[in-house]
Amino acid sequence: MSSSTTHTSTIGAIGAPSRRNTELALLAFAVVIPLFAYMNVGLALTGEIPTGMLGYGLGLGMLAGVGHIVVRRFAAYADPLLLPLATLLNGLGLVVVWRLDQSEKLQQRAEAQFGAFSPSAPNQLMYSAIGVALFVGVLLLLKDHRVLQRYTYISMVGALVLLLLPLVPGLGMNVFGAKIWIRVGGFSIQPGEFAKIVIAIFFAGYLMVKRDALALASRRFMGLYLPRGRDLGPIVVVWAMSILILVFETDLGTSLLFFGMFVVMLYVATERTSWIVFGLLMSAVGAVGVATFEPHVQQRVDAWLNPFAPETLAQTDQIAQSLMAFGSGGVLGTGLGQGNSDLIGFAANSDFILATFGEEMGLAGVMAILLIYGLIVERGVRTALAARDPFGKLLAIGLSGAFAIQVFVVAGGVMGLIPLTGMTMPFLAYGGSSVIANWALVGILIRISDTARRPAPSPAPNPDAEMTQVVRP
Repeated sequence: MSSSTTHTSTIGAIGAPSRRNTELALLAFAVVIPLFAYMNVGLALTGEIPTGMLGYGLGLGMLAGVGHIVVRRFAAYADPLLLPLATLLNGLGLVVVWRLDQSEKLQQRAEAQFGAFSPSAPNQLMYSAIGVALFVGVLLLLKDHRVLQRYTYISMVGALVLLLLPLVPGLGMNVFGAKIWIRVGGFSIQPGEFAKIVIAIFFAGYLMVKRDALALASRRFMGLYLPRGRDLGPIVVVWAMSILILVFETDLGTSLLFFGMFVVMLYVATERTSWIVFGLLMSAVGAVGVATFEPHVQQRVDAWLNPFAPETLAQTDQIAQSLMAFGSGGVLGTGLGQGNSDLIGFAANSDFILATFGEEMGLAGVMAILLIYGLIVERGVRTALAARDPFGKLLAIGLSGAFAIQVFVVAGGVMGLIPLTGMTMPFLAYGGSSVIANWALVGILIRISDTARRPAPSPAPNPDAEMTQVVRP
């Protein structure tokens, strides 16, 4: 009887493998690859191994190691790919930001315009450390993602406050025509990056409760199930909110991100294709309507349609240089450190950092970067499928959808597929708000995946049943 009990409990304790050793091995590659890229840039620029290579490797390795130890201790059954993929992108972004700091053209332009040149790589490393610290904080404090459901409507208020902060006089900043920044002390913060996480929590909590009502269809028209009129309220409110953000803050990217995320989550919650159709129609109507009377949006559209027009080249120089960078990179690129993407200007390390990858790593390098982003989204969707509770499913799909939409609108804008939006590539681009917020996003996904993959506790053994099995002839 004793051996039978031990055997039963051992099977229940083993469950699914934790895969933490797999994560550790992948993290080693995620640190070594940017380290070789750093060395490659130094050899291309000066012919020597850069002196800061050891410090860079130790810094990135320490950040990855701290993240792994916390995941191993507090989220032992989490997805093994999310942390290495985020570390790899963050490390490659640090390398390219440092590479652009070495550009004499950008240094001279900064000295002429601002009186001094300040390198961006040290700040980016600090932002990465803060992001990993927030990642650790999420895993330590958020023991169960279902706790967030309690704050559904508080999240809605918090998201609205974050979105309205750039409009507060004396606090908001106008950068290149978009009012999406606030200045606190000596730091600039983009509240919209954090608002996407908070509003995803609200959407998940709201749709979990209302999904049955939203899934009801009153009539069928041209093969589509049309929702009832009173159920159109939520999507109309979100549509109006995204339009207001676009009008008052001239922030095309954030409005597209929020509305797209809500439509994706709405479709997943209700499984009604009609919501996708309504969402696309309303986004098209809103974009065309705002573009007709908002000058900043109209300029973005004109720059997208005619990036090489002589009469507007002063306003479209960045997108024109970006397209030429992609063209000069070809299939395999010019090599790290040997491109001329610094001609784009100061935005080369932020909004247009993908153009630097396109020129120096070519089409192959850009496809590799996009594949890494695609893997993060795929692991997020996989987490949503594995989640055992509806709130976790919706939250995981919302965060993954927001991540995917952001990558699409930024890459599409830089490549000339859609108008520029003013957003930045997650983890790659220079900017504290984006790096910190996306580390928090990955932390929440890891917490959901840990809850989804954690084996259920084995049932307590029944001594009477075992005695019956032993005694029975």
